[in-house]
Amino acid sequence: MNTLTVVALVLVVLVVLGLFWLIGAYNRLVTLRNRFKNAWAQIDVQLKRRYDLIPNLVETAKGYLQHERGTLEAVIAARNAAVQASGRVGANPADPEAMKALIAAEGTLAGTLGRLFALAEAYPDLKANQTMAQLMEELTSTENKIAFARQAYNDAVMVYNTQRESFPSNLVAGMFNFGPAELFQIQKPEEREAPKVSFG
Repeated sequence: MNTLTVVALVLVVLVVLGLFWLIGAYNRLVTLRNRFKNAWAQIDVQLKRRYDLIPNLVETAKGYLQHERGTLEAVIAARNAAVQASGRVGANPADPEAMKALIAAEGTLAGTLGRLFALAEAYPDLKANQTMAQLMEELTSTENKIAFARQAYNDAVMVYNTQRESFPSNLVAGMFNFGPAELFQIQKPEEREAPKVSFG
């Protein structure tokens, strides 16, 4: 074999190895992107359950909280806004603007639900109502499931974003438009605090 043949053979081997690496890096990014989209789907299931429970909760509370109509209407409005925002994220979990809108809508919903729960505590008849107690228990259970699903989603997003930003995978990510994924986290510090309710 002459030197030209050896050089050509080495170049072919390097190109083939480079091609295998490129395919592997691309497939890894696709796998990680699909994992965080699946993790979002798990959150979506729990959010839909929560959104379905809220109208029943409000309907049960209506008879007891006639003069608290503003709170009940705020809960329904916040629920509807969260449903719309969730639909936008469901269409594309990788859209950071849709995720930010959902996070804001969820923060508002959590605040209004907190006010509703606080009001329910102040009305012994409502608190003793079996349907109300069952709905609140189901909603609390769903909130816990949402928290676990959010954690799994954020873990999947972190792994995906780390892979997407790490060298040399970042070259493949840039070449094939693998954009960053948005974490599902509370944006405003005041949303982390329990709602304050005043009856005076």
